Amino acid sequence: MSTIPLTNNAADNATIVRDAIRKVSSIATLPEITTRIIATVEDPNSTARQLHQIIAHDPALVTRILKVVNSAFYGLPGQIGSIERAIVLLGLNAVKNIAIAASLGQLFRGAALCEGYSPRDLWTHCIAVAITARALAREMKLPIADEAFLAGMIHDLGMIVSLQVHPDALREVCRKVQTGGGDFCAVEQELIGADHAQLGMALAEAWKFPRPCQLVAGYHHRPADLADNNRILVTLVAVADILCCQGKQGFDLTARHQNLAASAADSIGIDPAAIERVKTNLPQLVEQTRTLFAAA
Repeated sequence: MSTIPLTNNAADNATIVRDAIRKVSSIATLPEITTRIIATVEDPNSTARQLHQIIAHDPALVTRILKVVNSAFYGLPGQIGSIERAIVLLGLNAVKNIAIAASLGQLFRGAALCEGYSPRDLWTHCIAVAITARALAREMKLPIADEAFLAGMIHDLGMIVSLQVHPDALREVCRKVQTGGGDFCAVEQELIGADHAQLGMALAEAWKFPRPCQLVAGYHHRPADLADNNRILVTLVAVADILCCQGKQGFDLTARHQNLAASAADSIGIDPAAIERVKTNLPQLVEQTRTLFAAA
């Protein structure tokens, strides 16, 4: 299976994706500390002490992480006063995800995304999907709640590529979907030559995000295209994306016209009652946590 399922002319599509990633990498890059955090946590030989040493060099990041750790988002008993203690209680992955959220939001800035939406609205949507995917994983008692949060947070990374490299074409994509409906990815293919899923997967790979996150970025609009062993996390995020778009959480155009039946939710055994519980609690859930991860 190709890592990025290509449409239209495969060679042209691949060239568009490759050129866009090269251009965006000269405009927007992950902060060095975030890159180091990802590399440390992905290394099976790394330790909590190593992660603590990296984060401790950035006082602003320490402050933001402790703010999240001590919020209702985690509901820990008592105040946590140090990153070292936070890592012990939450684990490396959870602290890594908070650190990535604290820095990734800085990329969602700039001129209007399109009529009625700003880059901040896109970031709000990404955070909402992250929170929703985490809640779904917990409802299903899956041991991937932290992974689901990170995957949800970066699922629309490709929109940043389009915003930076093809802003006029992206605005036209949004206009067409707003006025005429239709599938967002199909309109992107028509007007840009590649969709945000393809661009997002390529950027997630270039930025060395974990492989499961790369697959989420690339397949969250078509999880059924993946083999069974790769489908659970992607489908969780796909369902979360649809719920958040239908619930108008931030930028809501990409999955506005998708439905849960098409997301293959039943293929991984998501209980419809669990989806309804998360859907009912979604506005309150997002409102309680959105400001914690707001771009500074």
